[in-house]
Amino acid sequence: MFILKRQDVEISSIQHPKRDQQVPILHYQGQTFRLISIFKASQEEEAKAFWRELTDKRGKACVLLEEPERYSIWGKIRLDQIAGEVPEESKIGILTMACILLLQAVYVDIEDLLGARQAGLFQKDITEVFDQWHFPQAESPEAVNYLLTMEPLNAPKLPHWEEHHIITFLQELHRLGKAYFGNANFAHQVIDILQDMSEVERSQFVEWLNQSPLSKLWH
Repeated sequence: MFILKRQDVEISSIQHPKRDQQVPILHYQGQTFRLISIFKASQEEEAKAFWRELTDKRGKACVLLEEPERYSIWGKIRLDQIAGEVPEESKIGILTMACILLLQAVYVDIEDLLGARQAGLFQKDITEVFDQWHFPQAESPEAVNYLLTMEPLNAPKLPHWEEHHIITFLQELHRLGKAYFGNANFAHQVIDILQDMSEVERSQFVEWLNQSPLSKLWH
């Protein structure tokens, strides 16, 4: 749809009606857009490819915002849609649960195959990812250690991540996993890793994954 610069738009935030969380909103020519995904400045090609995937192939109305330190993709939304996001809560919870299970599986495999030292380095790397992209309830070493050791299926409370956090997490986990293992074979075992989830939850995650450009990474 549009490739815009920071000076072209206005960015504000509104209070999420169901959570203690601010939702970033981009305003452009009377239209409103919600954050979908964030890319580093060095990931220009990936950002543009994702944006084209959403706009050209899926027909979504999206803005690609170019900033000096990053690229971000925003999807068109009406503000009253955010107010009615109760069903979205359960979907995001399922996506977050699946992400934590994938994180734990990659961590355990690194520890088993490469040793405790490499597992420690991976924990440090993923902590930096969470800190850089400001993931709620995941920005400290203690919080990340909890995510690596918790039982997500029975946890009383999961982190409150948005969909853009999920997308960024899966991109970064794939990048790190490929760097540690030397290949992307680990990403082909999604269904096996998620066996402990209910069939309905697993199907919801796989359906969401297949509809996203991430399906090329995790399959």
